[in-house]
Amino acid sequence: MSTEQPQTNVFDTDEFIMPRTFLAICLLASCFSAQVATAQQTAIRAGHVIDPAKGQIQECVVILIEDGKIVDVGTDISTSDAANVLDLSNSWVMPGLMDGHTHITSESRIHPGLDEDEDPDTGVPYQYESTNFRTARGLRNARLLLEAGFTTLRDLGNEAEYAMTAVSQAIAAGWFMGPTLYHAGKIIAPYGGQSVGQPLERGPMWSIEYIDADTEDDLKRAIRKNIYYGANIIKLVTGDKSYYYSQDEIQLAADETHRAGLTLAVHVISDGPAARNAILGGADSIEHGLFLENESLLLMKERGIVLVATEFPWEHNVLYYGGKEAQAQEEERTIIDRLQRAHKLGVTLAFGSDVYYHFPGKTIVQAAFDFVDIWVEAGIPPAAILKAMTTNIAELLEIADERGSIKPGQYADIIATASNPLEDIAALKEVKFVMKEGVVVKRYDASDAN
Repeated sequence: MSTEQPQTNVFDTDEFIMPRTFLAICLLASCFSAQVATAQQTAIRAGHVIDPAKGQIQECVVILIEDGKIVDVGTDISTSDAANVLDLSNSWVMPGLMDGHTHITSESRIHPGLDEDEDPDTGVPYQYESTNFRTARGLRNARLLLEAGFTTLRDLGNEAEYAMTAVSQAIAAGWFMGPTLYHAGKIIAPYGGQSVGQPLERGPMWSIEYIDADTEDDLKRAIRKNIYYGANIIKLVTGDKSYYYSQDEIQLAADETHRAGLTLAVHVISDGPAARNAILGGADSIEHGLFLENESLLLMKERGIVLVATEFPWEHNVLYYGGKEAQAQEEERTIIDRLQRAHKLGVTLAFGSDVYYHFPGKTIVQAAFDFVDIWVEAGIPPAAILKAMTTNIAELLEIADERGSIKPGQYADIIATASNPLEDIAALKEVKFVMKEGVVVKRYDASDAN
């Protein structure tokens, strides 16, 4: 019977039993034999190593890790002198997952249903939670997602007064375990943020987590303010109201963002002039784009703009927005059609979960994987989904030279599953091993090998 093991940063090799058949195959193939690991290095014996960029698998590989980075990968490396040997010889090993659109400090209440006599914004957390409380939630969710295999997150606002800066600093200081974080600070938008119909007497309550920017000077000031307070992504919202950013305004924001060495994300839901302005103005990514038509998708492909697809499941729609089931299912079919068209047209796709609310009975991890299920329902091949959860996000964040693959020079952000996600992406729902920058966060139970 399996017993729960305490977390540790290393594996004792005598705790693991390599399957005899697999070991014989490796030995016959002369794996693990020529080069020698040093006493300062950790070695991983990986049965199957996946390259998400190519959708290919290499068998019987040793991964050498030192000072948090991968220093060598090969089939002819002896592990006899390694300081620690981690046996994943019966596992599928790959770079850590990435989520391209999170809100880990947010947990909006279930929406009351948008009745005429109800306030449409009573569910937003800035009306009833402090920034400090949301920082604590962010640390909790960061740990949960890391243990599930997400080693990098791209968090896009709704964090009150820069809660994610504190979350990121605490993780970087080693006080808490969590993914590598890229975060947007306050969301920049035309007047009103994403709020709806607030009475004048209440004042601009949305300014707790949005910045109103209605002129070019406003845009520059908002971008600089976010960077000053720790943001390392910039996010704009456009198209949610009858007034929206012009192409020139998007271009100004893109120039200001790129000059600071950051990337620009633009939230767009529907097709039309606002979406076209964002695409032509130089956004690096379109967030959501749920109802984009082919003409806009082709423009994105031509310009190398990434579609961060947040495929909202109909059950979530009903729960959070209080909509009707039939209407929510029809909207999901429309979203699936857009995803299928974008994939067929060759638009670069990145996975985003967009869980900004509490789903009763589910953790943030379980709710996030509901979004993956929509990709499966759309018929997107497992290899393309895995690439959208790794390679494509690394390239969007401009960190592909240091994260998102298993090769020398990369940070040792590594996960493993019991089965092959290139055959069934659902394998990612049960990640059994997680390493973050060379530190084991979630260990492999030796009983899995028996």
